Amino acid sequence: MKTLQLVSAIGLLAFGSLMMTAVSAASIPEDKIDTLRQAPINVEPTPPAMQNVRNTDVKEVRNYPMQPPVIPHKIDGYQLDLKVNKCMACHARSRIGDSQAPMVSVTHYMDRDNNFLAELSPRRYFCTQCHVPQLDAKLLVENDFVDMEHLIKTNTEQKKH
Repeated sequence: MKTLQLVSAIGLLAFGSLMMTAVSAASIPEDKIDTLRQAPINVEPTPPAMQNVRNTDVKEVRNYPMQPPVIPHKIDGYQLDLKVNKCMACHARSRIGDSQAPMVSVTHYMDRDNNFLAELSPRRYFCTQCHVPQLDAKLLVENDFVDMEHLIKTNTEQKKH
């Protein structure tokens, strides 16, 4: 009997807290909820035009240590599947002399135990899981990221004064 009363009491408390949460969520004014959607949920807005891919072939500066390099050119139509990796037509060790493209890192030829392989590691085969092309697009949200080198330089200058 006591167990039934205890279970009932816990159930009532849970139901009460659920109802309070629902009431408090409904009481937030619509203009105070921030969203990138920019349209009511029941309206399908016209999507923005696709942005152009930067196609400069200029190596971009990395923002933080160990950041994978970004792809500085278009890769539309590149075949990248179990049979073919189009990226390696230019970035393989044997092709960089002709293509003048940078060679993929030696880490891409290592297995999970850090043993060097003759071929590209299966873990590093699908390039676009880490490397991405860049778009000429405006930022959707503000970015106040500060590069580590800038922080070190600022810190050093403050210590001098």
